[in-house]
Amino acid sequence: MSNILVADQVTKNYGKFTALNAISIEVPAGSIFGLLGPNGAGKTTFIRIINQITMPDSGKVFLDGEALQPHHIQQIGYLPEERGLYKSMKVGEQTLYLAQLKGLSKAQAKERLKYWFDRLNIGDWWDKKIEELSKGMAQKVQFIVTVLHQPKLLIFDEPFSGFDPVNANLIKDEILELRKQGATIIFSTHRMESVEELCDHIALIHNSNKVLDGKVSDIKRTYKSNTYEVGLICNDKETLKTELSDKFEISTANFKTLEDELKINIKIDQKSSPNELLNFLTSKAEINHFVEVIPSVNDIFIQTVSKK
Repeated sequence: MSNILVADQVTKNYGKFTALNAISIEVPAGSIFGLLGPNGAGKTTFIRIINQITMPDSGKVFLDGEALQPHHIQQIGYLPEERGLYKSMKVGEQTLYLAQLKGLSKAQAKERLKYWFDRLNIGDWWDKKIEELSKGMAQKVQFIVTVLHQPKLLIFDEPFSGFDPVNANLIKDEILELRKQGATIIFSTHRMESVEELCDHIALIHNSNKVLDGKVSDIKRTYKSNTYEVGLICNDKETLKTELSDKFEISTANFKTLEDELKINIKIDQKSSPNELLNFLTSKAEINHFVEVIPSVNDIFIQTVSKK
């Protein structure tokens, strides 16, 4: 898979403070790429460099194999966390103006605006002022402005902020559709459940350094610990628990079921197989729950950041 965006040893300092320390990141074309990190990690600085709002002190950024140039701005759509609409302007007037700044003719802009206004069910907002809209309503307008010129790279910074669950799901579906149509998306958020749903690849920045990156599935495979979440129905829970603790590393599990069973996590060594564990458990009790514990992106985020 080719990379649409490559950052090579990008460093940015503000006086004595290092915002980014030799960051190298590759964003595969056609992917949804999660850019993660705690507050102040350096994510926003990196996004501002991609958008040429600020420049790196050293290192380079490449878009589609070319060193980043001013004309590349036309190929990027950026939805910032801090929204930037003019509150006193009417929605239609403002979106038309911003679309033309992105290189669309007035006729093209009107045609595409009609499509998106209808698609997001805001056709009657044309003559409303931004200040008359709720945060979520204004967010829809900002989303349209971001995608209207059909950029090859989209950068969404907390795109679901201000949305109720119904509209958040609507925008999520639109993001997936944009990817299906060929766009590449960099997705920055603190909502790890959205990362789980949407992202193919992630990079984690912490204290100005990249500490983790790769395919989500590969990273999860690296962080899993051969642990299984088990529910066992038996007559004597304490005796069984003692027997299991003599043979395995166990801990209390918390999951919801309808039965009153022994709920435990069982960790097996690398040489053992899940089938061997199942055979042993079957000889001791009735099994009504058996699931491998796969670390979530949230688990990996907390574990990685806590170690640094």
